[in-house]
Amino acid sequence: MSTEKEPIPAASNFIRAIVDRDLTEEKYAEKKWAGTPGDAAHHASGQTDFAKIRTRFPPEPNGYLHIGHAKSVFLNFGLARDYGGICHMRFDDTNPEKESQEYVDSITEMVRWLGFDWDNTRPDGSKEDNLYFASDYFDFMYAAAEALIQRGQAYVDAQSADEMRINRGTLTEPGKNSPFRDRSAEENLRIFREMRDGKHADGSMVLRAKIDMASPNINMRDPAIYRIRRAHHHNTGDKWCIYPMYTFAHPIEDALETITHSICTLEFEDQRPFYDWLMDNLADAGMINKPVPYQYEFARLNLTYVVLSKRKLIQLVEEKHVSGWDDPRLPTLAGARRRGYAPEGFKLFTDRIGVSKADSWIEYSILEDCMREVLNESAPRKIGVLDPIKLVIDNYPEGQDEDCYAPNHPQKPELGKRVVKLSKELWIEREDFMEEPSKGYFRLFPGNMVRLRYGYVVKCLSCEKDAAGNVTTVHCEYLPDTKSGTPGADSVKVKGNIHWVSAAHAYETEIRLYDRLFKDPHPGSGDKDFLEDINPNSVKVITAQLEQSAQEAQPGDSYQFERHGYFVADRKDSVAGKPVFNRTVTLKDTWQK
Repeated sequence: MSTEKEPIPAASNFIRAIVDRDLTEEKYAEKKWAGTPGDAAHHASGQTDFAKIRTRFPPEPNGYLHIGHAKSVFLNFGLARDYGGICHMRFDDTNPEKESQEYVDSITEMVRWLGFDWDNTRPDGSKEDNLYFASDYFDFMYAAAEALIQRGQAYVDAQSADEMRINRGTLTEPGKNSPFRDRSAEENLRIFREMRDGKHADGSMVLRAKIDMASPNINMRDPAIYRIRRAHHHNTGDKWCIYPMYTFAHPIEDALETITHSICTLEFEDQRPFYDWLMDNLADAGMINKPVPYQYEFARLNLTYVVLSKRKLIQLVEEKHVSGWDDPRLPTLAGARRRGYAPEGFKLFTDRIGVSKADSWIEYSILEDCMREVLNESAPRKIGVLDPIKLVIDNYPEGQDEDCYAPNHPQKPELGKRVVKLSKELWIEREDFMEEPSKGYFRLFPGNMVRLRYGYVVKCLSCEKDAAGNVTTVHCEYLPDTKSGTPGADSVKVKGNIHWVSAAHAYETEIRLYDRLFKDPHPGSGDKDFLEDINPNSVKVITAQLEQSAQEAQPGDSYQFERHGYFVADRKDSVAGKPVFNRTVTLKDTWQK
């Protein structure tokens, strides 16, 4: 067996170059597919596969998908789409103690949200549902383990965990053979069946592949392939008390599904020799077909200001540092959707950072920029005053209001305009008034004139303050002939332009100003606990005044609030007629030094 490959020609990324080469060489042109996963005999009864390639997205259902998974989703499903192939949605559910149906449901929901599905159409028009579970293959995996035992390539080891660890050796010293390594195939088969039948205690023994305890690759030193675990499984119930190890199960899953390109992250690179060993031996035993799947590795996503470790994400949720798996500050896809991140933004992000073999850190600002770019195109505009103070137009008629017209999207005139009401009392941003202006300040201060965006030019007259000296109300007068869109709009030139909301027509609501969950670009770096780097200002809840039409927002609707950024009606806490909003991202990067 050789794992050496010929040089790969240059392409948009090295994996696409591999696929191009394999298709040019017609490597999989004769591959059979029987319509469902199965062994060699099953697929021998099928037709030549209509899918030019088969990839898979294989999450373990022990947590929610995060931003790193989005990269893998777009890679695997994207390759299948672009090359006339099929991508399988497969759950690697071989560890019952940490898996649940909740995670299965959330994962399928998020993959669909990103724009992909696994209900495919065959050339004859019939449907093929490519949603699979590793646990559906447990019978075959067990048979494969027995076949290895009978071929003298696996044995039951009753050493303790400590003994196995000591005898495994080190990176510079070879391991030592287990005292149980040379038992006969018949004896190993008998004991393995006793393990299956529940006659031995959890952890008392394991089944190991029989390879080479002196291998320079420590992963090839007789790796464990089955362990005893009495645990209820979300799919198979209590049928099994032995479960395959991931490194044993994963290649078998690929083979049964006739996967052509098994794409993993770099941490599995050292496991590839075992992947190949297992595939070659099961093919030699006649259990799976050739050509066997081959594993390719790419660099996983390393993103600043977040943690993508599933263990750390679980800790954040279980210790209630966040409100749940869909907390908008978490890098989970459920949290990203609730925050207002768009699938198209993740697609742009994955295209922009590319696919490579080299580990590197990606700045979180790149992801934010991608979301801004997408939302700038798609998000309608609204007016919101986030830190309101009252503006009174002293010479505006009492009890009167009038229509002003604001574009729904300034770059898309075909989307038309909406009415925003103007009246005597308005809400404006606190920062748009200064009693004593600083140099270069062109907004409201006594004696200065500004334009009310989409409305009139006004002249600031005075202000009122509370007992603490805080400004509560600003007074002005308007110039009646200067309304935007009228012939007199340009009769008075001003340097300042501020937004506003009619106090009589405003929608008052809660807004959550979300920021990054961690204040350090590498949470937990050095000797720190990563929890020490939690940003205490990662969310601020305010009461804001929005234009009246914002009250009609449905959960999940996204808008640009002019001058402030992009906001989304919260998916969980919004109700009909009473949306609350989450800030998705500011209009520009506020974290730049």
